[in-house]
Amino acid sequence: MSFGRRTFGVAAIVCLSVVALASPAFAQVDDGPDTDDWIVLNGRLVVPAGETVQFAVIFNGNATIDGTVAETLVVFNGRTEITGTVEEDVIVFNGDVLIRSGARVGGDVVSREDPQIEDGATVEGRVTDLARRWNVYDVTFIGRFAWWLGYTVSTLVLGLVLLLLAPRLDPASIRAMRERMGGVIGFGVLSFFLLPIIAVLLLVTIVGIPLGLFLLLALALLYSIGYVVGALALARLFVKEPTSRYVAFLAGWAALRVIALVPFLGGLAWAVATVLGLGTLWVAARSRPGEMESVAAPLVPPPPVTS
Repeated sequence: MSFGRRTFGVAAIVCLSVVALASPAFAQVDDGPDTDDWIVLNGRLVVPAGETVQFAVIFNGNATIDGTVAETLVVFNGRTEITGTVEEDVIVFNGDVLIRSGARVGGDVVSREDPQIEDGATVEGRVTDLARRWNVYDVTFIGRFAWWLGYTVSTLVLGLVLLLLAPRLDPASIRAMRERMGGVIGFGVLSFFLLPIIAVLLLVTIVGIPLGLFLLLALALLYSIGYVVGALALARLFVKEPTSRYVAFLAGWAALRVIALVPFLGGLAWAVATVLGLGTLWVAARSRPGEMESVAAPLVPPPPVTS
């Protein structure tokens, strides 16, 4: 099991323990053999010799492992002493770590302080500095996934609301992409890069500071609107009418969110979609009244002339 997957398990236990704050059973210490996962908020975490638990987590207090932790041991603040076995990682955020002779750690020992490892103790993994290992490999990955999930849900809701409130958005995007692609790209690039520059320039002037701050705060929403409009516009290149605008948007949105899981490619796809969306909005806003209603409308032949 990789360090990243183990950390997901730890994070899940931490979330559950936070929910359990209101429960008296978790108020001080849980040191009974009733559960596979032992979670201690404040007190002592003791795994007696001859007993086995799965995950073991303590937020504040000392941890003494004389028995076996089948997976990962996590100590947020407190002294850790191991005379038994931890099958996977030992992660200590703050506090001394002592691994006695005869003890065994099957994974890594990750701590802020240098652990004391007596002769005869076995550490099968690596002894790693907490800041370097945790930040680079786990917090970054978990944070990126959480951001992806949150942005995915947010853009889905935003896109559906826009389609509901602005039914002409779909025909406007079709017309813009078909007939004014150059304008879409040009105005989109201009908006994408020029707006933050204007905001920064406003910030360097005393009078323009409030407006600059408001513009910077508005950019997140504006770029998100551009992103969902771009998803619709891109989808309409492949999902033709009379397919519902909701179906088309969902197709484009789903494709972009899957691509977003790839670090570099996801960022590039976000920029392209946002530029196209901003350009589409600009071109649609400059369209003459009545143009959007005529988009993609089939040509109706004139009635036959009767003599």
